[in-house]
Amino acid sequence: MTDTHTTTVAGVAVDTRHWIGGERVASAGTFTDVSPIDGAALGEISRGTASEAAAAVAAAKAAFPGWAATPRAERARILHAIADGVEKRLEELAIVETTDNGALLRSHRRGVMPRVAHNFRFFADWLLRLDHEDFETRGHANHVSWDPAGPCVLITPWNAPLMLATWKVAPALAAGNTVILKPAEWSPLTASLLADIAAEAGLPAGVLNVVQGLGSEIGDALTSHPDVRRISFTGSVPTAQRISASAAANLTPLSLELGGKSPLLVFADADVDLAVDLAVEQYDNAGQVCLAGTRLLVEESIAEEFTRRFTEKASRLVQGDPRDGATDIGPNIHPRQLEKIDGFVQRALAAGARAVIGGHRKDGLFYAPTLLTDVAQDSEIVQEEVFGPVLTLQTFGTEEEAVRLANDTRFGLAATLATGDHERAERVTARLVAGTVWVNCFFVRDLQAPFGGSRHSGVGREGGTWSFDFYCDLKNTVTAPKGWRDHG
Repeated sequence: MTDTHTTTVAGVAVDTRHWIGGERVASAGTFTDVSPIDGAALGEISRGTASEAAAAVAAAKAAFPGWAATPRAERARILHAIADGVEKRLEELAIVETTDNGALLRSHRRGVMPRVAHNFRFFADWLLRLDHEDFETRGHANHVSWDPAGPCVLITPWNAPLMLATWKVAPALAAGNTVILKPAEWSPLTASLLADIAAEAGLPAGVLNVVQGLGSEIGDALTSHPDVRRISFTGSVPTAQRISASAAANLTPLSLELGGKSPLLVFADADVDLAVDLAVEQYDNAGQVCLAGTRLLVEESIAEEFTRRFTEKASRLVQGDPRDGATDIGPNIHPRQLEKIDGFVQRALAAGARAVIGGHRKDGLFYAPTLLTDVAQDSEIVQEEVFGPVLTLQTFGTEEEAVRLANDTRFGLAATLATGDHERAERVTARLVAGTVWVNCFFVRDLQAPFGGSRHSGVGREGGTWSFDFYCDLKNTVTAPKGWRDHG
């Protein structure tokens, strides 16, 4: 620690206070942020309460008229300046986030932090071309405008902290809104750095506010505030239900990106090597990916061959320090998360499941990559999100059965399909309940595409124009062709 309000992580100074109204604000209480890599305390983080929540909303409300009136081109320029700042500090952001949440450093360097910068650039550019065509109704002109909604509360998860935060922050700011960002308490550090970067880029005070805290201690005060005009949340279904209830009194519009229990369907006509690669990729980020295809559904005729090849490839994965370039899987983020993962697996084994690989904890916060077979469709391990490096494998005999199994959960976030038959791909994808379907690929994401889930996997879509649909109040102005005074 360099002083009472700054911590140094891998040589990078991070302010541990809130960022409210363009100033650093400390709380009376703190909570300890711990690295999942080695359990080292990273800093004492200001622990926000209803008081800090109210101050952040008040700052966002005060800043809103000025930012909403800022011309689109100027808003876009500032967002590009924030992207410049992210790129300038990319290495610092990468090492701080790896230390804070345990994800691979090489992934942060090569993909995640460049994507953070791209989030700002994409929505800045999309803003400048955002328009509906004017149209006529019986000689009357119709013009649709995108009006900023107001202060937005954005609550983000711990598995990809900065990328998922900026996926919300960038379009909200581009649309002319002000923001109160509440990062996850298990990985709050890069949100603090983002506040610094935004200020250096010239974002006016109060347009972006960052408040830290523990769950409902601050969350309820944010989501129930009558001056909040939008709430976007990524996280668990139970928390979303609480947020929805909190927002209901004010009818605050919600965007909810929730859990998944996504299927990965492998047909006998698929390229088996490709299918195995896709399946093993589901262990990425120690299985802490909402989109992961954790339910492997494999056609019976190739199940034995697929399982053998999968086991061989998965056994070569290297678990270890995520800062080491040779590591494939880092630690899970927190002891509570590890206990949750192990609880799912041990209950499944007790119920008759068989661990083809894994099925046990390792030293520290590591969990062995696990594949479970002999699982019933209605079992907990098949129906509920584990959010760890745990996959199940079931077989099917027909296309009809494959689709039935794939859709037979309460979730509908994503699905992945491996097949060599184009017509089959079209038939099956048309029947899958999912917000995103990948065919012979995985995790290919374009920001202009709609993103979100069906059923208990979420409410609404974001991305491209869909983000502006959410973060704006759309207004249609209808003008008559007559009734004008002659000012000549």
